[in-house]
Amino acid sequence: MTSLIFKNLKIVVTQLSHQFSLVPETSTKGRPRKISPIDAMTLSLYQHRSTRATKKSVYEDFKEVLKCSYKTLVVSMNKSALLCLRLIGIILRWGRQHQNLVKYTDATDLPVCLKKNADSHKTMSPFATLGRSSKGWYYGLKMTLTRDKDGRMLGLRFTSATASDRDIFRKINEYIYGIIVADAGYVSKELENDMNIDGKRWVLIRPYKTMKKLMTKWQEDLYTGRFQIEFDFRSLKMFHGLVTSLPRSINGYLANYIHALTSFVLR
Repeated sequence: MTSLIFKNLKIVVTQLSHQFSLVPETSTKGRPRKISPIDAMTLSLYQHRSTRATKKSVYEDFKEVLKCSYKTLVVSMNKSALLCLRLIGIILRWGRQHQNLVKYTDATDLPVCLKKNADSHKTMSPFATLGRSSKGWYYGLKMTLTRDKDGRMLGLRFTSATASDRDIFRKINEYIYGIIVADAGYVSKELENDMNIDGKRWVLIRPYKTMKKLMTKWQEDLYTGRFQIEFDFRSLKMFHGLVTSLPRSINGYLANYIHALTSFVLR
């Protein structure tokens, strides 16, 4: 099963790499790489597609084939995040070219450690902050996503946990048009006035429960569709390993987020 997952992923990665020229031509000078960029990218996606929670587990699966040190594997996998990031950028641009009229924007928490360990956590301290989500207080980052009704990813942004949701909303949707639906956390008349463009963009923010009587039936139907983006967040965390506290470097954390998102969009 391990070998089959890897082989299937490598076929997809190789095809995408050639189609979009993700990997630059290999120089004939110097020492050849122990792990090729395509193999490193495939191994990274393998980790997030399988039940392997750590790079160490991936190394144990393939060390006889790789014939390199664990450190070499970690460095190669972290570097492959740049290729995945390029691919995500391509997917975002493609999504905007084929977007559905209706879009959804929401944010989710990305804890980097347990809240009780926040004071002693060092690795992500330059970026992580203490924030609050619907589940309570956490120490980490925040990921904001805009996707259309059909599931195409259109906008993506990582920020500290305390960053203003309304400011992020403005930036992530600056060049996205149509009907953009958000939850009550974005309620702001100023935001709606700033973002609304006659005939091009309309921001529809779910009112607080005390304002529910102001909703029309078709507006309520659009709000109901927000479960789709919440389901995306659930899938990213439960099945693609988006949230982690295991990396020992900033590059490791960022690579984990990028690899998880790439695994998700290529599912």
